[in-house]
Amino acid sequence: MQMTSSLPASAQRWIAPSLLALVAMAGCASAPPVENQAAAPSTASPAPAPTPAPSTSSPMGEAEHEQKFARWVADFRASARAAGIDEATLHQAFDGVRFVPRVVTSDRAQPEFTRTVWDYLDGAVSAQRVARGQEKLQQLRATIDSASARYGVPAEILVAIWGMESNYGSNVGSIPTIDALATLGFEGRREEWARGQLLAALKILQNRDIERAQMIGSWAGAMGQTQFLPSNFLAYAVDADGDGRRDIWGSVPDVMASTANFLARSGWQPGQPSAIEVRLPAGFDYARADADIRQPAAQWAGEGVQTMNGTPLPALDGTSILLPAGARGPAFLVGTNFRTILRYNNSTSYALAVGLLAQKLAGSAGVQAAWPRELQSLSSSQVRALQTGLNARGFNTGTPDGTMGPATRRGVRQYQRSLGLPADGYPTLELLQRLQ
Repeated sequence: MQMTSSLPASAQRWIAPSLLALVAMAGCASAPPVENQAAAPSTASPAPAPTPAPSTSSPMGEAEHEQKFARWVADFRASARAAGIDEATLHQAFDGVRFVPRVVTSDRAQPEFTRTVWDYLDGAVSAQRVARGQEKLQQLRATIDSASARYGVPAEILVAIWGMESNYGSNVGSIPTIDALATLGFEGRREEWARGQLLAALKILQNRDIERAQMIGSWAGAMGQTQFLPSNFLAYAVDADGDGRRDIWGSVPDVMASTANFLARSGWQPGQPSAIEVRLPAGFDYARADADIRQPAAQWAGEGVQTMNGTPLPALDGTSILLPAGARGPAFLVGTNFRTILRYNNSTSYALAVGLLAQKLAGSAGVQAAWPRELQSLSSSQVRALQTGLNARGFNTGTPDGTMGPATRRGVRQYQRSLGLPADGYPTLELLQRLQ
């Protein structure tokens, strides 16, 4: 999907990624069950605090709400007309438009509990998903290889994203995109963003790429088998089967080519891996495992970083060390292509899952180092308590909000250093208890 964390996965694709943001995949229709699934669009700015939804508890309240929604639609209809949308398209889109309450509920959801990265990967890269993906690769080899060759993106990466986003096309979402985006626009928390996506959706209808009834997706407006936002569809969707329509709902050639085009134009480098599991040397400064620290792989090798089997690190520029579970878990060398996947879905766990699923589809092994499964993830309220405690001791994390952002990780690292612990920035219950 294309989004950022408080938005659905689909919106997450457009925010500058933080490689250490351990969030679950946003907006994908078929994401594995995950308590903190941000299936709503993530926008470039932080999501405003939740506010109560409009009351519809009485007949009069419901009628008033419907009238306000109708006025909003009429206003948007006028602005869309001025932007060049024809009357036939406006009638098709809005004559039966509905306010969808569960869209607002999903958008405002602030999950209390998060999943650990290893729990997320257990579901995202399950044996069943691997087996089904290998079957799809065999069944559709010519189609997938055609998109791969045209855009320089490995077939396994395309199939991995397909599997992550819609379970290989079996779950594209069920909410009409026009209804979802009109609801989000009217609700107002992200009105400007929603209006832009809604106008893009109208252009798709006007171009006759899809009919309104078939334009369905997630509650956040992400559409089709690899969950494109309407604006991304306009920019990257491809008519690969030559039928005159860009159909990411029903045409596998269009799905594969569109996804490959998105990645290629977002910076994918042919022939480069997205992530390589590595072994760190004794005495490694874990504070250097930071997305902002980028250097050639040869420089990491000079510092003692090795592949798991002892072969030389590949010749890559701009690589970082990723510790998704802190110093006690596996380490990965990530570069340009990892960051490209983050542009598709701005979640470290998601990008790691895509790379690992692709490896398994190709017959390679999974992660070799053990995950620290004895560790518990902190809930939002526990993260807030951690932030409050760090602030009280002079390790500034900003305003406590229950979210592990860069400022909080810096504060955790500073506190860890003060205790003589590995400064990996990873929050643990043990660390919280020390503060308390």
